[in-house]
Amino acid sequence: MMKIAKFEKVSKEQFIIDFKENFSNFNDDEIIKIYDDIKMPLRATIGSAGYDFFMPIDIVLKPQESIKIPTGIKSYIYEGYVLVIVPRSGLGFKYRLQLDNSIGIIDQDYYYAKNEGHIICKITNDSKEDKILEIKKGQGFVQGIFLQYGITIDDETNQIRTYGFGSTTKK
Repeated sequence: MMKIAKFEKVSKEQFIIDFKENFSNFNDDEIIKIYDDIKMPLRATIGSAGYDFFMPIDIVLKPQESIKIPTGIKSYIYEGYVLVIVPRSGLGFKYRLQLDNSIGIIDQDYYYAKNEGHIICKITNDSKEDKILEIKKGQGFVQGIFLQYGITIDDETNQIRTYGFGSTTKK
C-alpha cells in the first residue's frame, strides 16, 4: 500500500481560535485540555479504507440541529490525492447524520491555508424519527478516505489557495 499522507494536529493557538468561534462556553484551560486529548485519525482494521475522526467533546444533537466540530486535525497530502470526509456509516444509518456540505473535500493545498488546514466538520442530525444523537468524546463520527484524482490535459490553473471554506470561489 502506497503511503501518501500524514495526519498532524493544528497548533494549539489555531485550535483555540477555531474552538472559541464555535463553543464560547469553554475557557482557555478547558480548550487546552480538549486539545491535549485529541486522538489522531485511525483505521479500525487493516482492511478499512476510512480513517475515523474522533469527537473532541461530548455532544447532543436533537433532530435538525447542526454543530461545527473543530477536529484539531490537518493532513499533509501528496500531490494528486484528496481526502474525502463522510459520516461514519453507522451514524448515518441510525440518525441520518449528515455533513452540511454533503461530503468534505480536503484538497492537497488546504494544508497551507491560513487556518493551518484545520479540518472542521459541520454535522446535522437529520433524523426523520425524532432520534436524539449523542456522540461521546473519543467516539468516531466521520471518516476520511484518501483518493487519487487526475486533471485535464489542457488544465491551466495557476491560482494558489490562501484560505479555507469557499476560498477558491472568492475573487
